[in-house]
Amino acid sequence: MQRVTITLDDDLMQELDVLIAARGDQNRSEAIRDLVRTGLKEATRNSKGDEPCIGVLSYVYDHAARDLARRLTNTFHHHHDLTIASLHVHLDAENCLEVGILKGSMNEVQHFADHITAERAVRHGSVQIIPVQDGKG
Repeated sequence: MQRVTITLDDDLMQELDVLIAARGDQNRSEAIRDLVRTGLKEATRNSKGDEPCIGVLSYVYDHAARDLARRLTNTFHHHHDLTIASLHVHLDAENCLEVGILKGSMNEVQHFADHITAERAVRHGSVQIIPVQDGKG
């Protein structure tokens, strides 16, 4: 291991300490290592936009929002070549959770996920991108 000294302003350090407490990290070094790993994965993903991947898109939305369910379904139909499978769960009287398993280039999957999660009344959304070696997966 190598020792690295960094300087953080007080506000950022306070945010980091709150994150450490919430996640239960043992110390600041462990938390910073995890954040660096996450940042490196993101940077790698962004630099390999044409490489194949599997994406797991999950989002929660208000099923009563005007035309939202239809728009979401139409978006999936228009990008049927990216969709491997999907799951729809009724969480309560207002909210639905959908999970889509996607396959395509990193750029295509990220663009599609961004389009879905940007829809009005989509309350939460995230995508996990898993690189696929040699187009297999």
